[in-house]
Amino acid sequence: MTASINAATEHHALEGGEAGAVSVIIPARNEERNIERAVRSVGLQKGVREIVVVDDDSSDRTGEILERLEIEIRLLRIIHLDSLPEGWGGKNHAAAAGAEMAAGEWLLFTDADTEHLPGSLEAVLERAKEENADLLSLSPGQQTLTWWEKSVIPLVFVQLARLYRFDEVSNPASPAAAANGQYLLIRRTVYNNIGGHAAVRAEILEDVELSKRVKTAGGRLLFLPGADWVRTRMYRSFGEMWQGWTKNLYLLYGRKLWPMLKTFAEVWTLDFLAPLGLLVLCILIAAGRGNNAALLAAVLCFAVVVMRQWAYRQKLVGLGFDPNLANYRILGAGILGLLLLNSARAYRLAGKVQWKGRHYPAKGR
Repeated sequence: MTASINAATEHHALEGGEAGAVSVIIPARNEERNIERAVRSVGLQKGVREIVVVDDDSSDRTGEILERLEIEIRLLRIIHLDSLPEGWGGKNHAAAAGAEMAAGEWLLFTDADTEHLPGSLEAVLERAKEENADLLSLSPGQQTLTWWEKSVIPLVFVQLARLYRFDEVSNPASPAAAANGQYLLIRRTVYNNIGGHAAVRAEILEDVELSKRVKTAGGRLLFLPGADWVRTRMYRSFGEMWQGWTKNLYLLYGRKLWPMLKTFAEVWTLDFLAPLGLLVLCILIAAGRGNNAALLAAVLCFAVVVMRQWAYRQKLVGLGFDPNLANYRILGAGILGLLLLNSARAYRLAGKVQWKGRHYPAKGR
């Protein structure tokens, strides 16, 4: 590992200000399209002590962009990693390297594809202090620009909100634990006490595993919808999205096949096949080839479609999505069903997953 650190000892915000309590840590691997936006949006936040960006052996212009920003942003520190030790996940290794350098009372781990809205860190840190949280995590607002993002991303997050309810995760009496690595704010002392990222070095869902360790140790979790504070565009291509959710879905379902199959059956039957069935039945009836049974089936399918569409719109609003994204529900249901099956296949049959040019062993149980 080689490191390039800003030599300035006086830390202040981009526009000038007092040193803050939060060290922001951004793992970055081939993030030339995103890294400048992320760094600049963090640099404008009040309360930042330093921004530690860990360039994880990037082969694109990430390092070049960071070196240019380092001249302008005195808070910025850069670590260049040129190898990945055996037994480590890439993001975990980068996060651990950033935490080792960081000196803040709080550590904010955030992704290179995030954009932090003005005043967000100050508001979130105050919320964490008010509620005596040891780990506060946000589920960022999701930017969806293409048809496949509009179809799949909102539907996945609706499903995740069922698996990891914000109120349950934030309830100290509940065993439920979860976090979103796109925005994970944790007290430094707590991070050290649970062993940091080294304790979850091989975990693909390191954010969830860290949250479990915090809660098991008696720490307080606070998990919140975060569209008002931070936003992200997770994937830039269909292939990235396919790899990303293949990597994550099986783990998000707790490595349990039955709940995944139940979700597959639900979304394919009620959200994919029911609308298609309604279309076919309407065509048959219009062509004069339908009977009373076909008419009854069409009415039932119509009722299912209307109720599911209404419910989905309400859930989207609750998570900060545009309710009009419900119009992509049929396509999303078809793709999500295939993703669920592919994620189960990767873990239970293939035994490996791929992400950012690296292959990781995937244990089915």
